[in-house]
Amino acid sequence: MVIMFTVAAVLLVNSHSVAAQTNTANTLKVSPVRTDIEIPAGTSKTVQTTVTNLTKAPITVRPIENDFVSGDERGTPALILDADKFAPTHSLKRFMTPLTDVTIPAGKTQVIKVVITVPKNAQAGGYFGAVRFAPTTPDEGGQVNLSGSVASLILMTVPGPVTEKLDMTNFDIQQDGKSGSFFQSPNDLQASVRFENKGGVQAGPFGKVSVKQGDKVVYEADFNNKDPRDMILPDSARRWDIPLKKIESFGNYTVSATFTYGAKNQTIEVTKSFWVVPQFIIIATIIAVLLLVGLIVGIAFLVRNRRHRNRGNRGSSGLGRR
Repeated sequence: MVIMFTVAAVLLVNSHSVAAQTNTANTLKVSPVRTDIEIPAGTSKTVQTTVTNLTKAPITVRPIENDFVSGDERGTPALILDADKFAPTHSLKRFMTPLTDVTIPAGKTQVIKVVITVPKNAQAGGYFGAVRFAPTTPDEGGQVNLSGSVASLILMTVPGPVTEKLDMTNFDIQQDGKSGSFFQSPNDLQASVRFENKGGVQAGPFGKVSVKQGDKVVYEADFNNKDPRDMILPDSARRWDIPLKKIESFGNYTVSATFTYGAKNQTIEVTKSFWVVPQFIIIATIIAVLLLVGLIVGIAFLVRNRRHRNRGNRGSSGLGRR
């Protein structure tokens, strides 16, 4: 079974979010919510996770190891909850040593050590898994209470020759979720960018986005320039919305962006232009055009009538001379 891990914080990409807690009563807290680690093939490392009991009574906690895959294009991981199933590719669960239940006193913390052993023949690239911590119910035979579980995600890299390739498939200017190049208001404009990871390792693109009106830079913003960066898993896509601010009520604007990713600092550049034309300007322009057309038609009508009168006058004068 695969389940979307959508709680207030998932971090396939949202590195500052808190880990998954699906009930309203705070029972457990986990730290860190994400660990990025590099382990060479043929070696082992230990990942330490701290679990805090937020209640006033001891809790027995069961650590559960899962693989996860990309759940959507907004950074939500989808955990593979079946105990006997693994991710089809990039499985970290295969390398994780099984864990046993632990009892955490009221208000106390417990350090859980997860040993990860990478085989010598492991392929270079990215591997992804999670350790969930679920309270058990001793009176019911140790049944796991999944509704109160929290999780810590692990993004591991095995160093070595690996393909790093991001494709930018969309870069649009949007307002209220609709793409366009003409907008009647400068409010709530954003650049929507979508990447596909065609490589074999997770990628965290970062860069800078700028907005110009003519040669003047009116707005600049950093993109994903934080530690740790939001990531895109291999064989998946990720979409970001970048707010565009300090745009005035009328004019032509150009959005330029440079994105960098990978160990070799590969870059992707893109430029997009759009207009902001308020409705009153559109109405005024239409009225002005109609008035101009009316003026031209009126002048043409007057000229035509004058020509007719002139021809009639010339005809009358000639008849009188005979």
